[in-house]
Amino acid sequence: MLHFIKGILAMHFSGGIVIETGGLGYEVYVPDNSSVYLAKEGQQVMVYTAMIVREDDISIYGFADKESLQLFRKLMTVNGVGAKAALSILSTLPVMELQKAIVFEDAAALTKANGIGKKTAQRIVLELKDKLDAAEAITGGISASDITNVNLNEKGEAVNALIALGYSKGEAVEALAGIEENNLTVEDYIKRALKRLC
Repeated sequence: MLHFIKGILAMHFSGGIVIETGGLGYEVYVPDNSSVYLAKEGQQVMVYTAMIVREDDISIYGFADKESLQLFRKLMTVNGVGAKAALSILSTLPVMELQKAIVFEDAAALTKANGIGKKTAQRIVLELKDKLDAAEAITGGISASDITNVNLNEKGEAVNALIALGYSKGEAVEALAGIEENNLTVEDYIKRALKRLC
């Protein structure tokens, strides 16, 4: 199994690139909006990879960061979403925007991807909204280690409390995302979120 490929971008083709390393040229499918796809030929690139093996085909899909690769794999767990459809979705929306669309249950945003209809988009939202990290959606995909003075544990607990009160995960996350104050207690976050929801 290939974990990553690092080498020289030898050429572009529709939907992917060829990376030359160790005297071999690896054909790698990448999202159209990826920094790797937008790199110039002759530049050194590195992609995190997923190898898809089928009876009649072996394909390599590459991503500039681990978050994109993880989301690609999660998308492929949805019934009816294959590697090409998952790549199409990641080509249309940046990872942070895609995570927000799923958590906020914005299926319409997913239909912008080529080959993704309304039913498939709704299925993606339904199956993945609870598998994505609410804290990432609240912070715009920034990891906890990169944030100062923001207590994600409190916000995470507040999300769970709002869901228990009958709000959807998307509504809870969106309400908390709009609260600018940091280091509040769980109760304070809930009170402020409820004011925004009413």
